[in-house]
Amino acid sequence: MSSAVEELISILDLEPLERNLFRGRSPQSGWQRVFGGQVISQALVAAQRTVEPDRHVHSLHCYFMRPGDPEVPIIYEVDRIRDGKSFTTRRVVAIQHGEAIFSLSASFQIDEPGLEHAIEMPEGIPAPETLLSEKDLVSQFIDQLPEALRKYWQRERPIEFKPVSLTHYMTREKLPPKQHMWIRVTGPVPDDRALQAAVLAYLSDMTLLDTSLFAHGRSFFDRDIQMASLDHAMWFHRPHKLDDWFLYTQDSPNTSGARGFTRGAIYARDGTLVASVAQEGLIRLRG
Repeated sequence: MSSAVEELISILDLEPLERNLFRGRSPQSGWQRVFGGQVISQALVAAQRTVEPDRHVHSLHCYFMRPGDPEVPIIYEVDRIRDGKSFTTRRVVAIQHGEAIFSLSASFQIDEPGLEHAIEMPEGIPAPETLLSEKDLVSQFIDQLPEALRKYWQRERPIEFKPVSLTHYMTREKLPPKQHMWIRVTGPVPDDRALQAAVLAYLSDMTLLDTSLFAHGRSFFDRDIQMASLDHAMWFHRPHKLDDWFLYTQDSPNTSGARGFTRGAIYARDGTLVASVAQEGLIRLRG
């Protein structure tokens, strides 16, 4: 297992403080704020710790209120809203410096049989082995980035991704706001369904908001753009081991009011639709 994946698994093992209180920490990566996927996944773990093990997350909805401070712990407070016969509902608030920075609502369900269908994975997508790696791409832009961002991209990370198309990296032309991204964990994840759902939630926050910029010929590398996740929703359709590449298909139906809206679907390499995602984020032009 890579050291970055070991660290990810470690930060997802929250410290219990009281019956409904947990404490999480952040990796010291030199980043100025906590990665949104980390807060989502830790809050989901906090909720999971209060749910019967036969109930599994099927959806979550969350809001980012304030930037997280990576230098201090995050306290997760769980509200046990409802325990029904088939469904369980939890609300989690993440707190730092005495203030809420994030909230998550999640619903859990026992496994039940029923009708099934799924939109098929797009055809004709090149295999990830044929594409440039994340390190190859970053090396082409590293000199353009601020020092803190350079350090972040150069350190070992638990998630690796490979974009299917590089056009938006190479041009300032306005492009359709769509992309396909291969993404995977860089080491094995224990065969624990709750933990794998948390790791999937972690990686779901990656690259989504970038898709909104394609229609404007812009890039998250642009120094005059301020970007941050505002809200995030995810639906877990089918469990799947995180032992291979996943295709993350994304499109952005709208950008307005300094906000970009993006949708995503996460497919296993065999075509299984594992999860769906929606996110709106801040895209503010600095004066």
